[in-house]
Amino acid sequence: MLYPDLPYSQACENNKAAILAVLHQAFAASSKVLEVGSGTGQHAEYFASHLAHLTWQASEQPQYLAPLAERLRRAGLANLPLPVALDICQDTVPKPAFDALFSANTLHIMPWNVVKQFFSRLNQLLCQPATLCIYGPFNYNGNFTSDSNRLFDQSLKSRDPAMGIRDCAAVVALAAAEGFTLQQDHSMPANNRLLQFVSSKP
Repeated sequence: MLYPDLPYSQACENNKAAILAVLHQAFAASSKVLEVGSGTGQHAEYFASHLAHLTWQASEQPQYLAPLAERLRRAGLANLPLPVALDICQDTVPKPAFDALFSANTLHIMPWNVVKQFFSRLNQLLCQPATLCIYGPFNYNGNFTSDSNRLFDQSLKSRDPAMGIRDCAAVVALAAAEGFTLQQDHSMPANNRLLQFVSSKP
């Protein structure tokens, strides 16, 4: 919902239906999802309202938690608890009570060393077997998939040289090192992708 007093992302509104169409099948056998980097909470609210079989646990860095918590409180959904504080760079992480993880538009914001740390934490965050879904723009063979992505990458790097669109193969390699295999690479609107991984551990 639109709350004038809370942060709002138009991008979340634009992509939520397309992402949900994938999550319906990707998380069909899941029961508890951890969302890393929930931002405004629009995705969490929307997905929880349409995936009633799931408990959707939103998370965010502590400094961004208050407005996110307020949105989820107003949503009043039984399967959408209040968000938890999660900084992937810190040692403390939630207990591995989740069988799925979702993250949208985070890897190009994280410095590459934090991206690597994110993947190294997967087995601390998830029980097995598990499903991992990551949404955002990706490069292939070092190439941008569109002029708009190339310009977006330039904009990111002008803010912080450590930011940037990541190469799909490098991300897949990080996941594989932690026991997660790419199951599907979904084409999404606006030159984005949704990478769906499954754990290869029993």
